[in-house]
Amino acid sequence: MKAKIRGTEIYFDVMGMHITPNKNDLTEKPILFLIHGGPGGNHIHFKNDSIKLQQYAQLIFIDQRGCGFSKKDKKSNYTLENNIEDIEALRKYLGFNKINILGVSYGGMVAQGYAIRYNKNIDNLILVATAPSHHFIETAKENIRKIGTKQQIAVCEKYLWNGKFKSNKDVNHYFKVMDPLYIYSYKKNQLKRFSSTHTNSNKPKNVFSYEVLNAGFSSFLHEFNFIPSLKKIKCPTLIMAGKNDWICMPSHAKTMADKIPNSILKIFNKCGHSISTDVNDQYIKSIIKLLYKETRKK
Repeated sequence: MKAKIRGTEIYFDVMGMHITPNKNDLTEKPILFLIHGGPGGNHIHFKNDSIKLQQYAQLIFIDQRGCGFSKKDKKSNYTLENNIEDIEALRKYLGFNKINILGVSYGGMVAQGYAIRYNKNIDNLILVATAPSHHFIETAKENIRKIGTKQQIAVCEKYLWNGKFKSNKDVNHYFKVMDPLYIYSYKKNQLKRFSSTHTNSNKPKNVFSYEVLNAGFSSFLHEFNFIPSLKKIKCPTLIMAGKNDWICMPSHAKTMADKIPNSILKIFNKCGHSISTDVNDQYIKSIIKLLYKETRKK
């Protein structure tokens, strides 16, 4: 499904019921928007690692503009600002009063921006493996120099830090080299997550957008800073981090937890950037607990 909003077309999909029959009564489940990472990723991984949540919430999967099955756009329109405003436009398009938001990695940056600006529209906020400012790039650079192989350091310098991917083939190569750092349990869970899902060109493909990825790492990811405004987020907020996350390190999660008044921080051991892969059961249980019981900072 596509919503024609703000001069583009945003793809979304829905799983799980909002109103469910419960014997002689009706139960209203929370609405959960799931915001993917990247920039340039898509919603498909949520349908693998977060699908259990449809028993507890109506899930709204979203592909950000230019990503996945959403409409391609001009490079100048691939911005954090547009991603934030597209979420608000989609909320209105779907007719929801208040929503819950789960943002992963870059999606967590979008979610923070939305929560700061539209806090009155959010019941609960879930921030997964993310950071509140451009400072994550510098700490990641320092970290990769300490723990990375020569090849891993090289691909980050060649492609990532300044947004220099020239094709999806470059993106696939980057993740082939880097996935052992993104996924702590990589040897047990090797994934072909960004290659095409079908060889028939008439069928949908699961492709990472290198154009959107470049737009982020060549510009706005080096500039954004939500830290001074995090205090504006008043809704219950769950922050999840992997102790072994090389790019959005736990120190950034601690900063968010310190600044967001009504938040709780969970740092998982033996866990990298891909929290939903490394500790899926804990990831799912933590989200359900937040949705059905307000999380208060201890």
